[in-house]
Amino acid sequence: MKHAVMITLAVLMLGACTERSERVYFEGNYYPPKTRAEKDDRRNFTASVRRAARGIDGAQQAALHEATRYCLESFGTSEIEWSGVAEGQGPIYGRAGDTVSVTGRCIIWS
Repeated sequence: MKHAVMITLAVLMLGACTERSERVYFEGNYYPPKTRAEKDDRRNFTASVRRAARGIDGAQQAALHEATRYCLESFGTSEIEWSGVAEGQGPIYGRAGDTVSVTGRCIIWS
């Protein structure tokens, strides 16, 4: 029984990881991404990456990549309106510990 539980946990942990062949590297480093969308309106999101201590420039690039990936896969658009900035300006990066994040809204043209 204990052996079965350990195998199940290992499989679940591996399933949550990105396959090495699918990882995107920035400045030679991999920054594990995560995106959280608002429940009421999934177009509003925060994309974040961990391991920012490996290089802040790479972490910022990885956060932008994750934000763009989220909008493309979820809504078919790469256009993002960044929170807290004037139209046409780039995102404001948040940093908490070893995590860099960006907040925005996927723009859908109709």
